[in-house]
Amino acid sequence: MPEVRDNTEQSRFEMDTSSSLAVTDYRLNGSTMTIYHSEVPLPLRGRSHGARLVLGALRMAREKGYKILPNCWFVRDVMQSFDEFADLWANRST
Repeated sequence: MPEVRDNTEQSRFEMDTSSSLAVTDYRLNGSTMTIYHSEVPLPLRGRSHGARLVLGALRMAREKGYKILPNCWFVRDVMQSFDEFADLWANRST
C-alpha cells in the first residue's frame, strides 16, 4: 500500500501512485489544519486512492495534535464516513 507523507515545505500530504502524485493541500493556523484541496491522478479516481490519502493525512494530523477544518468536499465526506475521526473536527457545523 502506498505510504502517505507530510510535505511540510509545500503544506500538503502526498502519496505516490502508479500514475503520478496524489496530494491533499492544507493551511495551518495554530492547532487547526484547514484541508482545502485533494487530488488524485485522473486515471486512478474512483479506485480508493483518494480515501487512502485522506485517511493517512487524518492519522498524521491526529498524531501532531491538529483539529481539522475540512473545506474540501472529499475530505469532509471521508471524515463523515469514519467515526474514528469524529474527535478531529475543528468545527462540526462544516
